Amino acid sequence: MQQSAATTLFLPIALGIIMLGLGLSLTIYDFKRVTKFPKAITLALACQMLLLPLLCFVLARFSGLGPELSVGLMLLAASPGGATANLYSHLSNGDVALNITLTAVNSVLALFTLPVIVNFSMEYFLGAGQFIPMPFSKVVEVFAIVVCPECLPRVQFSDSFIEW
Repeated sequence: MQQSAATTLFLPIALGIIMLGLGLSLTIYDFKRVTKFPKAITLALACQMLLLPLLCFVLARFSGLGPELSVGLMLLAASPGGATANLYSHLSNGDVALNITLTAVNSVLALFTLPVIVNFSMEYFLGAGQFIPMPFSKVVEVFAIVVCPECLPRVQFSDSFIEW
């Protein structure tokens, strides 16, 4: 599949600008509030890291899907939430700080869980000898697009001084 200039240059820049805008709308208090009430983030991470892959495995196993589609379903279940989820959370007046925290933590955890889940599903559904290594450059690219723009220091103008 050939990549166009739009997919290699324009879309990552546009996504980075969107994430920068979302990051500028948040304060440190938003993230402190998330850490004060860890039940929501723990429950959401447990659902996405454990329950979703387990449910997809059961669905793939008993639905009669082909082996390639079963592995694809498991790949989708193991993938972290995307950066556009943060935008949808903002547009629907949801808890953007919680969503950004989930995206960041889930993306870091996916470095370890994604290869395990995908390689397990390839072994189970496709047979022995199937293995896909994790592309480190793509992980760094996604991290740079999603997390870095939201974590840039925000300047807040006060009456008499600039506060970082």
